[in-house]
Amino acid sequence: MDDPPDWIAEFTVTPRDFAAQLDAVVACGRTPVPVGVLAGHLVRRTPLPPRPVVLTFDDGFADLPGPTAEALAARALPATAFLTTGALTRTDTRTRTRVSGSDSDSGCLLPPAPMMTLAQATALEGYGIEVGAHTVTHPQLDTLRAPALHRELRESKSALEDALGHEVAHLAYPHGYNSRAVRRAAEAAGYASAVAVRHALSSARDEPYRIARLIVRRTHTVADIESWMAGEGARGERVEVAPFSDSAATLGWRLYRTARARVRGPEFAG
Repeated sequence: MDDPPDWIAEFTVTPRDFAAQLDAVVACGRTPVPVGVLAGHLVRRTPLPPRPVVLTFDDGFADLPGPTAEALAARALPATAFLTTGALTRTDTRTRTRVSGSDSDSGCLLPPAPMMTLAQATALEGYGIEVGAHTVTHPQLDTLRAPALHRELRESKSALEDALGHEVAHLAYPHGYNSRAVRRAAEAAGYASAVAVRHALSSARDEPYRIARLIVRRTHTVADIESWMAGEGARGERVEVAPFSDSAATLGWRLYRTARARVRGPEFAG
């Protein structure tokens, strides 16, 4: 978007920049694959193509089944989209208006923004985009009590499977927040893999239930994308390669957020 809502602006690029970034991915010589292909390698050691790259999109904003999917398809770039089912709009057949809905009681949801509909998930697959789950209400999963955690994981998976008519096997943790308990719950819910953030490059030894990703921010340039494609940090910065243990700062931040959630209740991950 050229003029995104303030709350998501940091993670939004203009259509012109997006096109240039996709062109950089094409030009780098890497082979784009969906998350499912990478997960298959991490779990079952199925072969990967030379120099793979995975493109992912979280939440399910309105541009996704339109200009974003079209830009990817025009370059024959497969990708994976992780959808927050409670934030997706649905069409009320009586009033023909679009409303936001939630199937969970955790109390979180994405702030206001133009969203795609759940019915458009099928259209994404028509563009070659693999669909995964991103919970129902986008909470900080690592702060939830077990019943709420299981609802977030299972209900989002079920809603997408009902819409698509087939299994949904992959998950993205909202804002990357996860813990050992969350990863175990994701596996128990029937997911074959889950992606985190970690601000790091993935690898052939990465963990299938916290696959590392790099976030594209509005300030990133084509040169930054080219550096990532070369396995380097943006603008000369050092970038880690997963897997690696959580830092003391990450563990401390999780403890603080968990304590805060016990007082305030579940909070939006963002």
